[in-house]
Order: sequence, then C-alpha cells, then structure tokens
Amino acid sequence: MPDGELVDIFAGVEAEVPEALAEHLRTVRLIDHHVHGCFDQPIDRAAFEASLNEGSTDPIPDFMTQFDSPLGLSIRRWCAPVLGLPAHAGADTYWQRRSEYPPNELAALMLPRAQIDRWIVDTGFQSDLITTPQRLTELSGRPSSEIVRLERLAEQLIETGTPADDFPDAFRAALHESAASPAVVGLKTIAAYRTSFDIDWSRPSDAAVMEHAHELAARATIRVDSPVLIAFGVHEAADVGLPLQVHVGFGDRDLDLHRTDPMLLLPLLRTMAPVPVLLLHCYPFHRQGGYLAQAFDHVHFDVGLGINHLGSRSTGLIAEALETAPFAKQLYSSDAFGPPELHLLGSVLWRRAMGLTLGGWVRTGDCSEADAIRIVDMIGVQNAERVYSL
Repeated sequence: MPDGELVDIFAGVEAEVPEALAEHLRTVRLIDHHVHGCFDQPIDRAAFEASLNEGSTDPIPDFMTQFDSPLGLSIRRWCAPVLGLPAHAGADTYWQRRSEYPPNELAALMLPRAQIDRWIVDTGFQSDLITTPQRLTELSGRPSSEIVRLERLAEQLIETGTPADDFPDAFRAALHESAASPAVVGLKTIAAYRTSFDIDWSRPSDAAVMEHAHELAARATIRVDSPVLIAFGVHEAADVGLPLQVHVGFGDRDLDLHRTDPMLLLPLLRTMAPVPVLLLHCYPFHRQGGYLAQAFDHVHFDVGLGINHLGSRSTGLIAEALETAPFAKQLYSSDAFGPPELHLLGSVLWRRAMGLTLGGWVRTGDCSEADAIRIVDMIGVQNAERVYSL
C-alpha cells in the first residue's frame, strides 16, 4: 500500500454509497477534536491488548484475547493491510508483523493514513507513556493543538506547594496563563471520573474552595475528587471563555456509568457562562447528548470513543447520533490513546459509517448528495474550526 494512502473504506459496500459522496469521504481531511498521543516506546502483546479495553487495566484473562472483540476485528480488518498483511490476518500473524516495527515507524505508517488536518490533543492522562502534541505532529505531518485538564491543573498547584488559602486565586491565574498560550484551544473536565454528574453544580464560595483545598493538600495522594473543587473549576473555566470539553458516558470502570448521563448536567448548563460545551463520547447516552445539543445553543457533542469500540456496529451509532441534533452541533473525534491503529481506525470507521448512513438517505430521496457532502464537512471539519476558533 503506497505511503499515506487511505485504506479502501468502502470495500464491499460500493453500491451503497453514491460516487461523489464516497470520493469526498475518501479525501476530506478531518479535524480530530479530541485525541491523545500514541505510544512512543515498545510494548508487549499484553500491554497492547490491554490498551484495546477501555474498561479495565487488568491483565487479559488466559481464556480470551482482545483481538476477539469488535475493536480487535476492526484492527485486523483495516490495519492489517497497512502492514502488508491481508485483511483479517490472524491475531498471532498481526502481532508478529506489528512487532517488526519500532514505535516511530509504526506511527508514521498509521497516522498520515488517517488523513487528519489537525489534532486537538488532551495531554492530561498518562502523558509519560505517549507522544507529546509536538511529536504527534512530527509523526503525522499535521499540526496539533492542546486541551488543558482542569483537575490536573488543580492537582499540580497543590503538588507544587500552593497554600490552600491562595488556591482560588492561584487557580484563576493558572487558567488565564494556560488560555494565553497559542497552543491551547480548550479546557476539559473529567468530573465523570471524579464525582459523577449528580452533584451540586452551584458556584461555591472561595471560602468553601479553600476548605476543600486544605483537605486535598493533607492527603498522601493528591487527586481532585471534591464536588466543591470540581464545580469551582468548571465555573472558573467557563469565565475564561475557551471551549470546555466534558467526558460523558463510556470509560474506565472507576466511573459510575449510570451517574454520567449528561442530563444530570442540566443545572450546570442552565447557569454557567455560555461558552461552547463539548460533550465527549456520550455513548451510551448519545441520544441524550443529541437532545442537549439541540436544546442549548452552546452545547455540542461527539460519539468518538464509541466508534472504535463498536467496530462494524459503529454505523448504527453514527446513524443514531444524527437523529436529533442540528448537524452544526456534532464534531468528529477518535479519542485514540496509545496504539496508532486507533488514530487510523477512528477515521476509517467514521468515514465508512457516514457514507453508509448518508448514502442511505440519498438513495431513499431524503437528502441530496450535495447536502450529504455538506453534512460531512460540517461534522468532520467546519464545526471544530468554528468552536475552537482555528
């Protein structure tokens, strides 16, 4: 396969996607508005398979392999040809071939083929294991922007000795300093992991914030999980004016999934400063995310994480995500972390699913082909350009 060439995303379904729409989806360069770096050091098979499981970091049991999952099947289907293997190459064969490449060569094979025009990178999780935004740019040949995590910003202040009584003003100053960086285009909260969404979202007083900062500073391990500090951070972030990303739904098993329904954010959405809010991932709450995006002018959403993990069933997810919200309120993301296969696969599966879904609308007369192409451009590129002022 020639360098940089996208895999044949419509293999087997050519008749279902109108020609002009298919060609556009093959060539349009997307903006991945929520992504992480890729591994920059060799990993063994156990670590690779663990990185294909969003819900657990435990070793994969002896009785199974993550290659036998929707995501694993999709990697063997779409990434094997990039390594010169036939589609659906066996798991052992795939791993053996993959192991022949050092991490930088593997990334240089996979990343350009995703045909991403810009990466918007969350650097707040296990940043010691993965590439920096700058390195992601070097390996892919495309620019990167950055997202700052609010909880990590707060933790760093306490870890570096900021007195608890100074914490509110120090946090505000750190926020404004981050926002002033040309590389930073947005902020993010992982409240879903730390407190869930069914908390008091009213803005706390500085006195209450200082009290909770004292409690945090007294711990052996600094981890922001106080509803007061979470609510404080989100309101202060909104005042800065940058877009705010919010992890929603599907994720590691240390979150209570039933308490991350974005409908629980209604008290916050009704009262916060109306900066752009990006509800990330949303699966299995993507219909709720779509509702909130059509109900609030400042709310947008994506289904990024679910696309890779649903594999071939991501076509159904994409179709459901297009049900309610205006097309100007949804964005493309992969949420890829670790294996560069995920950066490529998110793009391939999204393009294929959009082609099949919108192609069906065109074939039944519910949408013109020109409108289908416009919808692709809105979700894949233009909405991110507008929201993040790129």
